[in-house]
Amino acid sequence: MIRITRNISIPDDEIQIRFVHASGPGGQNVNKVATACQLRFDALASDALPDAVKDRLKRLAGQRITAEGIIIIDARRYRNQLRNRDDAIDRLKTLILRAASPPKPRRATKPTLASKRRRLETKRQKSQTKNLRRKPNSEEE
Repeated sequence: MIRITRNISIPDDEIQIRFVHASGPGGQNVNKVATACQLRFDALASDALPDAVKDRLKRLAGQRITAEGIIIIDARRYRNQLRNRDDAIDRLKTLILRAASPPKPRRATKPTLASKRRRLETKRQKSQTKNLRRKPNSEEE
């Protein structure tokens, strides 16, 4: 059982972990040992997650989630299976934890009177500067 928050825990049988050959450092060992971890979690079919969390998770996961709603996390930072497995689980926890916290509602604000005045004053100054750059007309002289 993977505990995310007080209310959210994911059963171990909902997570599939597979080890594959990794690229990168490790010499000949890379060719012999499958150390990279591929974690799969069917988020949309999971009973452990509330619907609101599933919706946010779908948006947050981006390319890590398939069209069927399966989250795939590849962990290959380390040279051994145990550390890569823990890394993949930690990344899944972090992703679900971000989805579990609802976004802060945006509160609409109005510009202050002082900021409006500053903006208009700046506009006036720029306008005056550009007017001074113009060639004088024969009518104005």
